[in-house]
Amino acid sequence: MTDFEAWAETRLAGLLRFAYLVTGSQHAAEEAVQSALTRACERWSRVSRTEDPDAYVRRMVVNEHVSGWRRAGRREVPVPEVRDQVRDTAVDPTALVDESDAVWRVCSTLPRQQRAAVVLRFYEDLEYAEVAALLGCSETTVRSHVHRALTALRAALTTQEDR
Repeated sequence: MTDFEAWAETRLAGLLRFAYLVTGSQHAAEEAVQSALTRACERWSRVSRTEDPDAYVRRMVVNEHVSGWRRAGRREVPVPEVRDQVRDTAVDPTALVDESDAVWRVCSTLPRQQRAAVVLRFYEDLEYAEVAALLGCSETTVRSHVHRALTALRAALTTQEDR
């Protein structure tokens, strides 16, 4: 048994517990540990010479998890229950299509940043902080974009209803 195999065997359970706490998912924890150990094995001569190889590999687990976020484009957040809109059976389905079409037409008139903020916040159901990260601006700026966009949407849709 090599030096790396002996080291990994004694620390695998602890690394999996650590990764579970970081990722919040057993599956993601196993993937992060597997990737980190694969990279650590390839670089074991350098990793073993560090002051604390355990801390070095734990950091590799965290980096692997963060890289997974980046590969996915955005973080997945499990929810306890899927929200579903309650549909009124008395509502005409064509009215829903007309309303949706009107909203999208009005949205297309919004400035680019406001439109992106509204779509990410309400259509993609992201939190303000996540929208800010995606748009590369502050959370306050996102809130301002959303507020202005909703004001413009309300005004435009009210005008359309009055016609």
